[in-house]
Amino acid sequence: MYQVLYRKWRPKTFDDVSGQEHITTTLKNEIIENRLNHAYLFTGSRGTGKTTCAKILAKAVNCLEPKNGSPCGECEICKGIENGSILDIVEMDAASNRKIENIRDIIDEVQYKPNKARYRVYIVDEVHMLTTEAFNALLKTLEEPPEHVIFILATTEVHKLPQTILSRCQRFDFHRIPPQAIADRVKYVAGQENAAISDEAALLIAGVADGALRDALSLLDRCIAISDDIDESTVRQAAGLADKKYLYELSACIINKNTARAMEYIDRLYGESKDMARLCDELIAHFRALMLIKSVRNPRNILVMSEDEFEQAQTQCAYLSLADIVYYMDVLSRAYQRMGHGTGDRTELEMALVKLSAPELDSTNEAVAARLTALERAVKRGITVKAEPVSEQKPVEEAPPKQEKTEKAEKTVEQKPVEQKPEPEPVKAQEPPQAPAPQKPAAPAQNTEELYRNAVPFPQWPEVIDGMKSISKSISAAFVGSTAYESGSYLLIEAANDMAFDLLRHSSRRQEIRNVILDVTGKVYKLGPYKRPGQEQEKADPMQQFRQTLQDSGIAVEES
Repeated sequence: MYQVLYRKWRPKTFDDVSGQEHITTTLKNEIIENRLNHAYLFTGSRGTGKTTCAKILAKAVNCLEPKNGSPCGECEICKGIENGSILDIVEMDAASNRKIENIRDIIDEVQYKPNKARYRVYIVDEVHMLTTEAFNALLKTLEEPPEHVIFILATTEVHKLPQTILSRCQRFDFHRIPPQAIADRVKYVAGQENAAISDEAALLIAGVADGALRDALSLLDRCIAISDDIDESTVRQAAGLADKKYLYELSACIINKNTARAMEYIDRLYGESKDMARLCDELIAHFRALMLIKSVRNPRNILVMSEDEFEQAQTQCAYLSLADIVYYMDVLSRAYQRMGHGTGDRTELEMALVKLSAPELDSTNEAVAARLTALERAVKRGITVKAEPVSEQKPVEEAPPKQEKTEKAEKTVEQKPVEQKPEPEPVKAQEPPQAPAPQKPAAPAQNTEELYRNAVPFPQWPEVIDGMKSISKSISAAFVGSTAYESGSYLLIEAANDMAFDLLRHSSRRQEIRNVILDVTGKVYKLGPYKRPGQEQEKADPMQQFRQTLQDSGIAVEES
């Protein structure tokens, strides 16, 4: 019968245990020096090696020829414990044997000496599940057991144990296994199973396992069932994860306030049977990575991701403040908590993305704080506020006779010349303060209206975007979805992604992009932004209305 990998490759000695050297070293020294305790308590999260170390310890204390504190695995006792023929090692699940009657059976048994082994060892897993009466019955025996008895208690919830139990045991805290240690073990097991696995796939398995080696080997088992040549896509298919590119694209939609595109991505992922709750959790983890990059001095030592992914994450971090990132995580976390409680998971995720990409819809304190922070950043990036002299303002009496004497008309007259038509044009909304866009590259020196009027689609632009990957994948990703138009010696770019225009502002990056265009077309172009004729901006949010109020009060808001 087939044996799953986490059982087949369970460590046989202390040296095989991954990521718990602080525990295995102590246990080996106790065995070598024959300083054994009568009761041990192993605590830690699932899949970190508690039960494995308990079984190794049970064999080591009874082994006829231990090697450096570990069982030899070859003597009669080791083989008997391994195949279950020696009954002196008792493993009990406290979740199903939690009553006082079960503990009384153990108390009766400990009075008898072991049949073949040196010690009778009791391994009690999930010991926190015992009832209060069972704990009380175990106290005296646990404190002063017979010399031939050793108790090994294991639990994932040590806070549920009575203090009387804790004080009678030697406690060992198992840590979450580091991602690199899990990845190394996964690659070793895959090699032994005649399967090839890439470093990126092994690290992805380690990231999904979240410190639990057992979970990592279970996921590896599913990957091998799909293919013997395991890459990142295989791991994502086996774990039901969304491709990382969708995470970066969705986060880009949030940063650039592109609600329509975010909904398109959600629809596509839902059609591919991606779990919406898992996708929400992945988005939270993605923004957590951005938070660490923003706040930790050496984030590369903490984050488990490839170099290309780290570079893209750094690019996105440049357009966000720490307050923005924490706000995004808070909205997604609240949506994740509501999933499975009435409203569909997809609907909850869609509502969260709409709130993040249209922040005027969210009136919570956190949303307002994030928008105020964005407004402060906008001011720092060039928007200045100054008051005009009162004498320069036009009095209301100078308004044309035909104009209605409404409050709105009066304010308009104060800000616009008298020569204007009676019906004033609406003031255009300025850039939303939630995600202040970097200044776009300067418009071409010649008549821009003529350039835009003569612009024709540039069919080779997708090939240019693909060629940008040779510079940087993050740069190429910034121009995904953009369109280019040719107008004489100019190449005008239309993009909803403000990151693309920020890249064009840097002379070094702009020259690299021009070199790619030269390689594709054989022509040298000047680069600039494209604006569709008659293009209107979206409705202003409350922050824009606040700025408009300043203008209506005689305070000019200008962009330097």
